Amino acid sequence: MRKCTIFSFVFLLVICEAGAWIAQPDRSAMQVRHNDKTQLPPAYVPPGRQMYKEYCAACHGPDGKGRGPVAASLRKPPPNLTTLARRNGGTFPEEYVTNVLRFGPSFSAHGSSEMPVWGPLFQYLENYNEAVVRQRIKNLCDYLESIQEK
Repeated sequence: MRKCTIFSFVFLLVICEAGAWIAQPDRSAMQVRHNDKTQLPPAYVPPGRQMYKEYCAACHGPDGKGRGPVAASLRKPPPNLTTLARRNGGTFPEEYVTNVLRFGPSFSAHGSSEMPVWGPLFQYLENYNEAVVRQRIKNLCDYLESIQEK
C-alpha cells in the first residue's frame, strides 16, 4: 500500500510539473499592483484555460486530444477531451465531467485510474473553501466545453 501511495504522489508531482512547463501562463493579465509588489488578488480563481494547461495538458495535450508529453508513459492513453459532447449525444456532459474532476474517474469510460483526483488538491490549495473549489471546477468544465469539436 505504501509503494502505491508514494508512486501516486510522485506521479502527481511529475504531471503537475509537466503541466506547468506546458502552460507557462501569462500572469500579467491577472496581477495587481500593491506597494510596488505584484501579487494575485486574495479571492482569485484561475480561468479554466489556465487550469487546463497546468493540470490536464501534460496527459491530455495542449489541444485536449490526448497526446500530452506524459501520455506515452501511461498504461492507457488519455481520452480525447474535445469529443466529450459528441460521445454524449451532442450535449456536453457537465455533471459527469464535474464528478470526474471532483471525485476521480471511477467510470471505465473516462480512462484508467491513473488520472489524479483534482477535488482534494483544489480543496487543499483553497484552504477548504468549498465555494472556490466549486468555482475552480466550473471554470475548468466551462473551458472543456469550449474546446468541443463542432
